[in-house]
Amino acid sequence: MSDVEAARDELVALGVEVSDVFHEGARGARFHDADGRVSGPAPDGKSYGSFATFSDPDGNGWLLQEVTTRLPGRVQESATSFASASDLASALRRASVAHGQHEERTGQEDANWPDWYAEHMPREQSGEELPT
Repeated sequence: MSDVEAARDELVALGVEVSDVFHEGARGARFHDADGRVSGPAPDGKSYGSFATFSDPDGNGWLLQEVTTRLPGRVQESATSFASASDLASALRRASVAHGQHEERTGQEDANWPDWYAEHMPREQSGEELPT
């Protein structure tokens, strides 16, 4: 995602509650330490330095990270990609519904939901059989 503020605005326009854009004041603050987060994008505009967070309908937390220049070895041609934040939000909503159905089928909460989402989203995009 090359513009975290634009992505945040798109998600907000779709009705998603998204945090303000922030950068880390302390290493690792992006994940759990709200006190270590500093309001606004990274002052140096550094790639991988600006963030926003939101939760999906299942209560899973998501972290948007602005990437303007990828580090070497981080791009795979076969990787799943989305043309816009709106496309990603739609894919997350579909995965959330499918994951809820998965949990209903199994009769238990799936603590491994990130792995399930990571498998579901690329399969859906490529037209492969979806996980159950």
